[in-house]
Amino acid sequence: MDTIVAERFKELLNQQLDQLLNQAKVSKSEMAQENTQAIDYLDRASVQTHQTMTLRFRTRESRLIKKVLLALDRIAKGTYGECEICGEPISLKRLEARPVTTKCISCKEAEEREEALAQ
Repeated sequence: MDTIVAERFKELLNQQLDQLLNQAKVSKSEMAQENTQAIDYLDRASVQTHQTMTLRFRTRESRLIKKVLLALDRIAKGTYGECEICGEPISLKRLEARPVTTKCISCKEAEEREEALAQ
């Protein structure tokens, strides 16, 4: 992959990582504040429901953080933009749509077809 393109994605991924980490800090703070403010039973139930939803969202964000870190590692190693299955370059259009992707569109589609057949 071209060095200039790799640097552009590195910057994009670092920005995304910063944003995800800041959102996690805010959520943690909000959840702590909600716990101290919930006084009656209905308030507590509402807060717990909200916290469950927030935790699910944060779990997804945590997975995305890991994927971003792995993508940054691939940039550092010089393997970013290579399909982990076939070794062919991942299209720039696909990387722009999903910078953390590890598979070219052909391999991803084949994987999804196999998963659909397995169900």
